[in-house]
Amino acid sequence: MRREKSNYTIQSVSHSLDVLEQFAGEAEELGVTELSKRLRLHKNNVFRLLATLESRGYIEQNRATENYRLGIRCLQLGQSYVQHMGLLRQARPIMTELVRQVRETAYLAVLRRAAVVPVEVIEADRPVRIVSQLGEALPLHATAAGKAHLAFEREDELRALVPDGLQRFTERTIVDRPALLQQLRTVAASGYAVDLGEHLEDVRAIAAPVRDYARAVVGALTVAAPASRLTPERIEKEVAPLVLKAGRELSSRLGFDVGRREAQG
Repeated sequence: MRREKSNYTIQSVSHSLDVLEQFAGEAEELGVTELSKRLRLHKNNVFRLLATLESRGYIEQNRATENYRLGIRCLQLGQSYVQHMGLLRQARPIMTELVRQVRETAYLAVLRRAAVVPVEVIEADRPVRIVSQLGEALPLHATAAGKAHLAFEREDELRALVPDGLQRFTERTIVDRPALLQQLRTVAASGYAVDLGEHLEDVRAIAAPVRDYARAVVGALTVAAPASRLTPERIEKEVAPLVLKAGRELSSRLGFDVGRREAQG
């Protein structure tokens, strides 16, 4: 029996969102009494909701008026949404052309804590192809997308993202930290990373970093395919140049000065 999605809603979460939405209009600040009237909730309930949202940074209190306003976390979420939507909008046509050229699946992955997560996937039009799941957390050290991110991280960030005792997924997974760091130096020099069956035995991938106007790596443009089709020779001669070109084009659209980078490199 199929359940309606409304059966899964949590009332306290719904009320918290109702509180936040009251600030979407003209009112910059609202008090407990006004929110209680608008939401038809008891003042004690409104106060608890505000206290919870304030503890997480989504609401803050003006100590002078004792009213409440949106907190910095709302701004950060909004900026993140705008950035990602801009990234995806710019990425789709480039990824579509890349898939047409190589006839393999392409995906765009972004860094999320200690993993990379596909946020856009365009599958190849082939009976046998790689299917990447949107939102799936993938290991940094065992994927091309992950290594494309790691290669351009600062030393202090690398220490946190690449701990000792790396997890093994296949016989090819690099679990030795010094060996991985050495490979990351190669990635930084070449401009692209490869996964030769390090995460999934029969899957290979190649990824290039995507940079924005601030020179920060904001994503990794990746091509993945069955190992039988994506041979090391094909990667080097055919796919790598196309992935690099696509990564540079997307970076350029995001404001990164590709010419300056190449001149310095």
